[in-house]
Amino acid sequence: MRKTRVLLLTQWFDPEPTFKGLLFAKALRDRGFDVEVLTGFPNYPGGEVYPGYKIRALQREFIDGIRIARVALYPSHNRSALGRVANYLSFAASASLYGIFGAARPDVIYAYHPPATTGIAAKLIGLVRRSATVLDIQDLWPDTLRATGMVGNRRLLAFVGAICRAIYACADRITVLSPGFKRLLEERGVPGTKLEVIYNWADESAMSDAEGELSPHFPREGFRVLFAGNMGAAQQLDVAIGAAEVLARRGREAKFVFLRGGIDVGRLADLARSKGLSNVTFLPAVPMKSVGAYLGNADALLVHLREDPLFEITIPSKTQAYMAAGKPVLMGVSGDAARLVDLSGGGVSFQPGNPDVMADAVEQLMALSPEELARMGERGRDFYLRELSLAAGVERFGRIFETLSARRRRRCRPAA
Repeated sequence: MRKTRVLLLTQWFDPEPTFKGLLFAKALRDRGFDVEVLTGFPNYPGGEVYPGYKIRALQREFIDGIRIARVALYPSHNRSALGRVANYLSFAASASLYGIFGAARPDVIYAYHPPATTGIAAKLIGLVRRSATVLDIQDLWPDTLRATGMVGNRRLLAFVGAICRAIYACADRITVLSPGFKRLLEERGVPGTKLEVIYNWADESAMSDAEGELSPHFPREGFRVLFAGNMGAAQQLDVAIGAAEVLARRGREAKFVFLRGGIDVGRLADLARSKGLSNVTFLPAVPMKSVGAYLGNADALLVHLREDPLFEITIPSKTQAYMAAGKPVLMGVSGDAARLVDLSGGGVSFQPGNPDVMADAVEQLMALSPEELARMGERGRDFYLRELSLAAGVERFGRIFETLSARRRRRCRPAA
């Protein structure tokens, strides 16, 4: 019996920084699937085509044994709405043509959303090739377009919403990253039987080196609270600077460490300096393979997002990385992310937006013994391995692919 053929349709793929890229493809292959990737020429996040690549109609290549077909697109990732639309539509058109005329006929098409246009391409290919389609929703459109300010025109947002509803209706199965996404789509008319929650996983390879070299500026004493990741408006890290000030005023030996970058780094560093805070340290970005050492040497790991209905149904990707690191999580995000940490027993959740409340949560962890902190981190890691890991996610996707493939083969079987 031949292997189930899966076409991974994703606009972004290695060597671009992407979530479900080569690691996902290799895990599916190792599970027994025949995998082909249909993607574009790498140009994210700068909008410039990567060295060694040149846009053409089609380029085939192999990376670690995975077949990859790259099709033409218009490279653009600046603030121009027209450039983004051209980027999304050009890839969808090229991918549709290759998927219909060039790819081996897939049993199942997996489409990574965003952008929503990959869902259009998946359905066109599926209709012609008689393939089942699985839509993996990582961003809710038009909600995200509205929340980020990328699109403000109400009529355009309504049009995008109508397109998304049509895509959802056509998909055979839809996977989402949180229970909140599932609830919202059900409210919008998507049958619950079509939806399945599959949590995202961490870059587990980046967690492997917990004993790596640290910056000499990383604090060696005190209770070290680490925030690792993008620092922008959504993270509202003024609150963390305020919490550091509160804890210093209370005479607590808590140190806040901010790792990596973002548009708010300079402003936050200036804010800490203006307050004369010696318990706040900013460290530059390090390679992903080095992040595990910082996570492993912190005492607690901080997640914080400003209050927003969209964030209440979002689970920030650093949640999984923090749990995989086996350290207590300080979860300052309302909704699904907080419930996940509470369910795991791997940390403390608190209401975002208030420095005093964050400081109280830090003190709650500081009151625990080293053994209790270690057990809390272990509970989070055990939960990650059981529910959130790459192995757990691939197992769930695999079951969906096999079920849909078997159903498609029964439909396509000639009558006796």
